[in-house]
Amino acid sequence: MPGLCSLTLRAHKTPLLRASLHHIKHFSRSSCKSDYADTLPNLKIGAHTRVLFQGFTGKSTHGYITISLTSIAGRQATANVKESLEWGTKIVGGVKPGVEGEHLGLPVFPSVKAAQAQAKPDASAIYVPGSQTAKAIEEAIEAEIPLVVAVAEHVPLHDILRVHSILKTQSKTRLVGANCPGIISAIGKCRIGFQPLPCFAPGKIGIVAKSGTLSYETVASTTRAGLGQSLCISMGGDPLAGTNFVDALKIFENDPDTEGIILVGEIGGTAEMDAAEWIRDYRRRTTSPKPIMALVGGRQAPPGRIMGHAGAWTAPGEPGPEEKYRALERAGAVMVNHPEKFGKGMKALLTNRRSTSSSAKLTTQSTFGGQKRSLHTMRRVIPRRQQTLQKCQSRTLYIKQFQALDMLKKAGIQVNETSVSASDVHISLTIDRTALSPALITSTSPGFEPSNSARLPFPYIKEKFEASDSIITTAATQLSLPTSAHGKLAGIVQALWQIFKQREAFVLEVRANYSAEGGFEVRGARFGFDDAAFRSSGRQEEIHALRDVKEEVPEEVEAEKDGIVYVKLNGKGSIGTLVNGAGLAMNTVDALTHHGGSCANFLDTGGKATSETVKSSFRIITSDPRVKAIFVNIFGGLTRCDMIAEGIILAFRDMQMSVPVVVRLRGTNEESGQQMIAESGLPLHAFDSFEDAAKKVIALAKE
Repeated sequence: MPGLCSLTLRAHKTPLLRASLHHIKHFSRSSCKSDYADTLPNLKIGAHTRVLFQGFTGKSTHGYITISLTSIAGRQATANVKESLEWGTKIVGGVKPGVEGEHLGLPVFPSVKAAQAQAKPDASAIYVPGSQTAKAIEEAIEAEIPLVVAVAEHVPLHDILRVHSILKTQSKTRLVGANCPGIISAIGKCRIGFQPLPCFAPGKIGIVAKSGTLSYETVASTTRAGLGQSLCISMGGDPLAGTNFVDALKIFENDPDTEGIILVGEIGGTAEMDAAEWIRDYRRRTTSPKPIMALVGGRQAPPGRIMGHAGAWTAPGEPGPEEKYRALERAGAVMVNHPEKFGKGMKALLTNRRSTSSSAKLTTQSTFGGQKRSLHTMRRVIPRRQQTLQKCQSRTLYIKQFQALDMLKKAGIQVNETSVSASDVHISLTIDRTALSPALITSTSPGFEPSNSARLPFPYIKEKFEASDSIITTAATQLSLPTSAHGKLAGIVQALWQIFKQREAFVLEVRANYSAEGGFEVRGARFGFDDAAFRSSGRQEEIHALRDVKEEVPEEVEAEKDGIVYVKLNGKGSIGTLVNGAGLAMNTVDALTHHGGSCANFLDTGGKATSETVKSSFRIITSDPRVKAIFVNIFGGLTRCDMIAEGIILAFRDMQMSVPVVVRLRGTNEESGQQMIAESGLPLHAFDSFEDAAKKVIALAKE
């Protein structure tokens, strides 16, 4: 007779069992004596770690693997296995559903369960498309693989919500990702992911980051400083991460190989605030704490935009980037504006820590390239952005208000679109990135400020809201509603919950008014739906058919066709930016602004920068008459810098560019790439240092 934990796992995969989940809605982790937190030690990978690959072999006619060895994805995964093996990673095989055999001299297993029984893997690297990632993770959880690393982008949000509801019921499997470069032990030569190996060196710095490209910049900086890395953990750029900043910080605290810690955050969620609280407590209870440095990307990001990463958006009541920055700084982290400064800064902190704690405290307040604490404590306090029912600027995810109200009408909710009243209440169904679950938020203020709001996470498996539910009574109390209104509140929340699940929403907000005579009347609505459900899985086509590209910024629509994320920034920006990686692109705009520049756009070419993507990017950037100079900031990871330089030169010549271009190349073969740019005979300016490059492009733009 299977236990309740395994019943819960399989219920997500079997329709018959799924229908009976309401019988175990009060199920808790304690009933299985399981706690996901117990899996934290599984993150400490090394030379001992035995790695399994899900998705690097062959083509399957069933199951989750759809990668062919002849496909681009298959070739990339196979190349990754070869590189990791040569570096020293202990790979024990791969999985091809229903097939046994051999590939790259490694055994191929018919299932993860068979691989677990025969090869005893400690970790699984999942290399399957985003649409199939959740199924692959579930199979690994069922086989009790200790560590699962999911690298895919565009994993549907509701698939991940289901995965997290499963993870909470067990204490065997830890997830890293999704949408991340993975986890790597430089000391143990164990890579589970696609990090650029030439940048890494065995050493003493633990790094945790949301952004892949920013983490590579951080790694390169610490390698240049002679510090190297102990363990690098990617939180990933998705809204719901299997491993967060606090999880990584706990590992680094007790890791004897780690002497210094670096945290790289960005806009969206509350993970940085949670990390700040942990750092404050850690420094209070530790006699000689390990030095911690940090960066927050997206400080110049416009409100209401999704900045490349699926998780780079701010939900109702969440802190903005300046609030995160100040929280980390107050907690004791030394803040920088660019990852290039991490190496030199951490080296100074470690030197001072070895001398006296007092001199270390003094140094953290006075060094690191202008990052003086006195400048930041005087910084103007920026209020939380008002996000409720405002016009959202991001593409594809939001529908118009009248369309949202029509959905509510069909669900039986009374609607009367009208102006704002002081007695209106605000109700939102969204995701809680800390609880890793859906959440009901109720508020008496349109901005969902925490002081006026109740945030109430609940299980994804929940089916129905009733007047007697504690979540409803708590919400009603917060909204100062009488007991007689509890049933009406449950009704409107239930209607929102059905739309949320059936249409795969990521945020539903309504402005409503309650009267004893008429109950709830919805007066405004703002509905956002998961882009990945449509893009990677082809689900919710009718929702995304509501998109009207004629109302969007033409350059942004054009860029999307080429797989480029372009955001036109307001103001008098004169510098066009071209960057590979969303986090690095956000930070590039931030850092140029810090140095006195003014950017016209955010542009992320994706993880690569070929001559074609560079050419498309140049064409879009130069279509903006404000642009007087272009800043190309590329980190060559999987694509080498010399190949990137060749692409830039070809694109520049083909387009007969006249706008001056400053190119900063870092990463694999960086010296060769920089030399090719410098010797091209074109008005291209090659730099290694970000600060030097920033000063040059700012001067060119002013000229």
